[in-house]
Amino acid sequence: MDSIKKIFKTGFGPSSSHTMGPANAATDFLTDCPNADHYKVILYGSLAATGKGHLSDKILRKQFIDKNLIIEWQPTVFLPEHPNGMEFFAYDANNNTLLSQKYFSIGGGDISKDGTHSADKEVYPLKTMTEIMQYLKTKRLWEYVAENEDTDIWEYLAQIWKTMQESIHNGLDHEATLPGILNLPRRASSVYSKLHGMNKTLRDRYLAMAFAFAVAEENASGSKIVTAPTCGSCGILPSVLFSHTLSYDVTEKRLLHALATAGLIGNVIKYNASLSGAEVGCQGEVGSACSMAAAALCQLLGGSNQQIEYAAEMGLEHHLGLTCDPVCGLVQIPCIERNAFAALRAMDAGYYATFTDGTHIISLDKAIHVMKTTGMDLPSLYKETSLGGLALND
Repeated sequence: MDSIKKIFKTGFGPSSSHTMGPANAATDFLTDCPNADHYKVILYGSLAATGKGHLSDKILRKQFIDKNLIIEWQPTVFLPEHPNGMEFFAYDANNNTLLSQKYFSIGGGDISKDGTHSADKEVYPLKTMTEIMQYLKTKRLWEYVAENEDTDIWEYLAQIWKTMQESIHNGLDHEATLPGILNLPRRASSVYSKLHGMNKTLRDRYLAMAFAFAVAEENASGSKIVTAPTCGSCGILPSVLFSHTLSYDVTEKRLLHALATAGLIGNVIKYNASLSGAEVGCQGEVGSACSMAAAALCQLLGGSNQQIEYAAEMGLEHHLGLTCDPVCGLVQIPCIERNAFAALRAMDAGYYATFTDGTHIISLDKAIHVMKTTGMDLPSLYKETSLGGLALND
């Protein structure tokens, strides 16, 4: 498995697969062929079907600024390696091909030239939660992260946490209508304001919902966020952690340890299944984020490794089969509300796990396997193509 730095990446929304991925692919291609006369990019499958709503064309033109670029859309052509395929071409003045390269946006902003999830560098020798739990024995999950990552991991996570908090505050400050044909009004500020009239129990719970709205709306507007583990699910983990810090005395060190545990959970899911909505549906995005947030919260509540693993399993299990069906191809409906409700579910899973001794029948590894097989069985119209499900109401 790769570094958890690949789980938490700072970037601009609205989609890690559709904006960050193509941007990274363009950067790589231009490094190899920077001075062609003109270029062409063909977007395939899910990447083409919802690319305009996800601003793929805008991010590509930004990367190819001051260069002659043609963008071709092929939403009905799915390359066998991955649903989010793209092909880059560079030409000379006589239209001779100088270079061509296929890329695949495999989730979380990561790209691959063959569609696989191979790590740039093998950081973690153990690949499943069962192996990790057996190895750790008396150590905590975050200690496994510290054992395998470079020494700068805590500085990195501190900056990630700072950016997460900034996205919450920025989202609460903004009240304008989100971009796109839905004309969807932002709700974070309104929800947050109404919480002040509630009793403390309700207020503490629904703060997470307001914060999730804030971050998800920042993402939908193309603003700066942290993938956790994707852009489309970026509001769940920061909202759960931030709301907890407002109610309890949590040191930054403990908070960063919780972030590390969340990153490890996301890494295991990524390695053994997928984080890509185009590949496995929204269960791979919101389900994974809920699992990460539940684990992080359970750790902050003093949970054991077994309780943390149970919380993570519940977070994923109860999103199995969740489809990716964005209305009009925008990361707005149902994506923003899903962030808010998944944050509440993560809190429920985290708290409930601490009430138990950690014993449970379905392991996180089993839930991850089922998520992958379920995602492979889902028809493509339910995997980020906007051809089915709620997207048909546009």
